[in-house]
Amino acid sequence: MDRAARELGVDPWELRRINFIKADQFPYKAATGETYDVGDFNKVLNRAAQEADRAGFEVRKAEDAKRGLLRGQGLCYYIESILGDPSEGAKVVFEDDGTVSIYVGTQSNGQGHETVYAQFLSDQTGIPADKITVVQGDSDLIKQGGGTGGSRSVTVQNNATLATVAKMTEAFTEFLSDEMGVPASEISFDDERFRAEGSNLTPTMLDVADMAREKGRDDLLAHQERATLPARSFPNGAHIAEVVIDPETGIVTTDRYTVVDDFGNLINPMLAEGQVHGGVAQGVGQAVQERVVYDEDGQLLTASFMDYALPRATDLPYISFTSEPVPSTANIMGMKGCGEAGTVGALAAISNAVQDALWEHGVRQADMPFTPHRVWEMMNEDRIAAE
Repeated sequence: MDRAARELGVDPWELRRINFIKADQFPYKAATGETYDVGDFNKVLNRAAQEADRAGFEVRKAEDAKRGLLRGQGLCYYIESILGDPSEGAKVVFEDDGTVSIYVGTQSNGQGHETVYAQFLSDQTGIPADKITVVQGDSDLIKQGGGTGGSRSVTVQNNATLATVAKMTEAFTEFLSDEMGVPASEISFDDERFRAEGSNLTPTMLDVADMAREKGRDDLLAHQERATLPARSFPNGAHIAEVVIDPETGIVTTDRYTVVDDFGNLINPMLAEGQVHGGVAQGVGQAVQERVVYDEDGQLLTASFMDYALPRATDLPYISFTSEPVPSTANIMGMKGCGEAGTVGALAAISNAVQDALWEHGVRQADMPFTPHRVWEMMNEDRIAAE
């Protein structure tokens, strides 16, 4: 879109604002039939301009020009649809040693699901997180699961956990009616303890499990439920990249990187930021360094990491991450998912930044990957053609 804006003589940021669905137009049914439930893209973009110090870009560009370097800024505003299988199940088991296991149908690939699921169950039940073990990926113990993909895991799995906790709370309340000597309808659970007027008992979930075990009520020591989300949610956000190019060598350096995301409500902001950082690293690597090369006979020449360049810490700047949530209405937790967001935004942001840096030098088509040799060739196309 940045290139189209330049061809039209329009500010790339303003072109996006013109095309945004406005905040008061939600819920918005797209031509594809998909309905976007909520969003405030302009608010997110305004925050991104602030966090990225867009106003100071021209000064930074001028300072680089004095050193013979080219600076470019690129914006990507993305929106993605998350869900995959809308159904998931959760099973909570109170173990004999006083701990709790939660069996889930998703599989962590390093995103930190174990932490998020334990924290969420702890928040909903008052069970200490350090007493909760997350069990995943064992088909002998978990008969059905939708797996991980499409940023579905936390949103869909925690929805199932909520349903399981509701079922468990109801069963415990019925059991406590006799123990507390009051009708079940008068017992409440405040996410930590069961309480009722006229009773001195205020048991926790773990207390109730112990009481049930003593009474031989093993049926109360395991609870499971499945739940289905009625609709998708739509994470979105703005990525702003600034690159510096050495015209003598074609080397592209990612100098500044800013992300402002609307992931809805975050359960664990630190893990969300970590996922974004990892995704941006992957996207920057693909945009600037990674390239699969074959020779004329079809022999792969980049078959090992000796030849295929993955990004390292020295290839990346500090990645600024800010959450600007507009809670989803597609689930009661207001979450939107964030799995692929870092990579989705990084590829376009870096590409637009390189295109911006090279535009004044007559380059009208800048394609990934921006390896030094390819960037140098773009800048010296006329010289190469003359030779």
